[in-house]
Amino acid sequence: MAYTYTTPWLLVVAELLILVSITESKVPAIIVFGDSTVDAGNNNVYPTIVKSNFRPYGRDFAGGRPTGRFSNGRIPPDFISEAFGLKPTVPAYLDPAYNISDFATGVCFASAGTGYDNATSDVFKVIPMWKELEYYKEYQNKLIAYVGKDKANEILSEALYLMSLGTNDFLENYYLSPKRKSQFTIQQYEDFLIGLAENFIRELYSLGVRKISLTGLPPMGCLPLERTINILGQNECVEKFNNVALEFNGKLNGLVKWLNKELPGLRLLSTDAYKILDQIIKKPSLYGFDVVGKACCATGKFELSYLCNELSPFTCSDANKYVFWDAFHPTEKTNHIVVNSFLGKLLANFR
Repeated sequence: MAYTYTTPWLLVVAELLILVSITESKVPAIIVFGDSTVDAGNNNVYPTIVKSNFRPYGRDFAGGRPTGRFSNGRIPPDFISEAFGLKPTVPAYLDPAYNISDFATGVCFASAGTGYDNATSDVFKVIPMWKELEYYKEYQNKLIAYVGKDKANEILSEALYLMSLGTNDFLENYYLSPKRKSQFTIQQYEDFLIGLAENFIRELYSLGVRKISLTGLPPMGCLPLERTINILGQNECVEKFNNVALEFNGKLNGLVKWLNKELPGLRLLSTDAYKILDQIIKKPSLYGFDVVGKACCATGKFELSYLCNELSPFTCSDANKYVFWDAFHPTEKTNHIVVNSFLGKLLANFR
């Protein structure tokens, strides 16, 4: 896979090593749960305002079409799927353009705006995690009908499951709504979410899932929207939010170690997106970026979803110069670099 943008030579070497290492994969499918970081378009057909199935979203995707991915192009599961020798994109389960024959090698149940906490998904009426799990159970039955029970069980047990969520729980829920703040301190809320994450993973395990990659929080205080709001802090990163992300990620790592000991046969891997994003944000020029404080779409300060649309005259012409596509989500280039930072780890553990 070749970049169409400037990238440091170390990343080029890393990508070549990854390409060389790809042989016949032991992973027959990539199955995705989470939020907008990994949503391939499920919200398109869901009654919510959190959508991105219109331009300029997807302008650098194959065919220049908006798919419902919150980026100008591909998102992490797409790159991971391709690296494991599967399809270059992972389709959304609710997308009517696809069926079980497409989903046999990969499927996405993620929903932009969701979180571990059901109260988070309620904010914008998106798909809660319990519903993502219900869709997965439905998918299991469809797969059995399509390829037979033995083959389906093989696919489901050998598939790599990706989980990526949590940012919305803090930025969209805890810090904006009085309900959770009145119930929990921030540390207590982190523990509450860890408990929900554990329950979700245990539920997956009971359904036969054995290979899981769990991605923690990014440096969420550096998202353009948070910088815009941080007027008193001269629009710098909100360190309070970054510290919460680091603290929460540490607790997730503890959960990963515990569950790997607790559940026989489980291979749960923690993948860190924080470190590489922090490096990119602090030294963007090393990764070929020019702009980090604002996004490409519209003014780049607060627009996402319907506010990021074709009518804005300010949208940048070259998204590869920007770390962020909209005020909350990375560009395709950033997504690719982030995935490459932990792809070797994924291939070593699951290939």
